[in-house]
Amino acid sequence: MIIDLERFTATEKPFWDELERLLKRVENDPACRLGVEGAARFHYLYQRASAGLARLDGLAAPLEFRRYLESLVARAYGEIHSTRDNAHRLVPRTWLLESFPQTFRRHIRQFQLAVLITIVGAIFGAAILMVAPEEKGMLLPFDHLHGSPTERVAKEEQEAGKRLAGHKATFSSSLMTHNTQVSIACMATGMTWGVGTIILLFYNGVILGAVVLDYLAAGQGIFLAGWLLPHGVIEIPAILIAGQAGLVLATTLIGKGSGLTLVARMRKVWADLTTLIGGVGLMLVWAGIVEAFFSQYHEPVLPYSVKIAFGVVELCLLVLFLGRSGRGGKVAKRG
Repeated sequence: MIIDLERFTATEKPFWDELERLLKRVENDPACRLGVEGAARFHYLYQRASAGLARLDGLAAPLEFRRYLESLVARAYGEIHSTRDNAHRLVPRTWLLESFPQTFRRHIRQFQLAVLITIVGAIFGAAILMVAPEEKGMLLPFDHLHGSPTERVAKEEQEAGKRLAGHKATFSSSLMTHNTQVSIACMATGMTWGVGTIILLFYNGVILGAVVLDYLAAGQGIFLAGWLLPHGVIEIPAILIAGQAGLVLATTLIGKGSGLTLVARMRKVWADLTTLIGGVGLMLVWAGIVEAFFSQYHEPVLPYSVKIAFGVVELCLLVLFLGRSGRGGKVAKRG
């Protein structure tokens, strides 16, 4: 038991300060190497700080003093047991079937929040269009959505998919590029403590809600489902996962109650962020192919029932993949 807290602090503080300096050096420089002697010294300082923390039990030490020492020990423990220096060969199959869905589930709360924000935006967009239909041009950024849904459906069915003849590959690549830019922006704006991510998710929801209401009100629900489902059941979740990554980034920047430095927090989620946005990229590639080569064909060329069934199957497979894939494998480690 510690009899004299001041004497104990005076004796141990130099060792804690040395450990603090080593931690800052390692945390601020991912390429830092301590060497054999440095690692041994680091481990000794960690053990000494841990022993000091244990000696505080049963003593009425100031709360801030105890929290400081707990944080110091936790940070040192994290560095000692970190696997960041281990070289791991990327196995695409393992990354896709295990790491990506595991990472998605690990941050499921952020995904649920992204879904909620989008739903609120959709309700808002539908309400605005219902109250002020003359504002459709402002709500919907694409020219082909500004006119009457009934007229568009008639035109699309008459063209029978000929509009994109010879240009499907170009159209597909432009879709992939645009949606990838939106997704990266959705994640990157997490740097604004999540404000930018929330705005983008909300705005996407506004567009979606306005489009859905516009076509349903015109009695074109079947066309809408046949048009959106084949690619939308992949594209929309991809944008949501990008929003999930942005919210993970925001949570990391805020770092409430973590006791870690910003650099240490970022290092812990960096692998998760790259995994999520990498998965989003693959999803958008598939969605772009489907939208250009499948979604643009309507009746009488392609029955709406076939397109809707295709979209439903895709959605079920995606839910199974994100919810179940990788459960039996090794849990992906954070960076």
